[in-house]
Amino acid sequence: MESLLKLHNIQTHIGQFHILQGIQFEARVGEVSVLLGRNGAGKTTTLKTIMGLTPASSGSITFLNEEISKKPTYEIANTGIGYVPEDQGIFAQLTVEENIKVAMRKETSEAFERQEYVLTLFPDLKKFWKKAGGNLSGGQKQMLAMARAFVNDSKLLLIDEPSKGLAPIVVEKVMEAIMEMKKRTTIVLVEQNFFMASRIGDTFTLIDDGRTVHTGAMNELISDDAMKHKYLGIG
Repeated sequence: MESLLKLHNIQTHIGQFHILQGIQFEARVGEVSVLLGRNGAGKTTTLKTIMGLTPASSGSITFLNEEISKKPTYEIANTGIGYVPEDQGIFAQLTVEENIKVAMRKETSEAFERQEYVLTLFPDLKKFWKKAGGNLSGGQKQMLAMARAFVNDSKLLLIDEPSKGLAPIVVEKVMEAIMEMKKRTTIVLVEQNFFMASRIGDTFTLIDDGRTVHTGAMNELISDDAMKHKYLGIG
């Protein structure tokens, strides 16, 4: 299957701290690639580095066979990468409708078709269309954050910890939505919930102390109790 995104030997510094010390993996078209590791391993920084928010000090990031590691964030977004940050990044004072409208790069018929599609994925958003984003529940805010990223024709979605702090029934809804989104786009997912990651991931990348230590098919990790215990603390 064709590679959409490739990271090779990515090094990232934040101030004096050397956070990423050799990240490499690839995301293939139409798959969900999951980044896994303990807290502080460098997963979120990896997504921020792809987006240019914490630029790589060295190494290579290619998207659609184009080097993007030196581009500013707005150019990276315009190449077709959507980003759902861990803190969701919605505008609390704006309504659901306004949040989605602001996120649209262009108000085209295709964008409004995608808007209607995300409202079928997240019916709560349609129900609270005129409600301020800050007044939504935690699960609804997560749905809105994902809808904002998906309303554009993004070839790749980066989603950071979508299940964090959510009730199990809401996690199920988010899982179902990501599986539907996968039919239309490629996804790189950071996720601490291994049950969720193992259900929806096609491939995995294990990150430990800022380094890629293993990549492979998700089924390989599911059946490797020693690896799960060593790098994820589960058995």
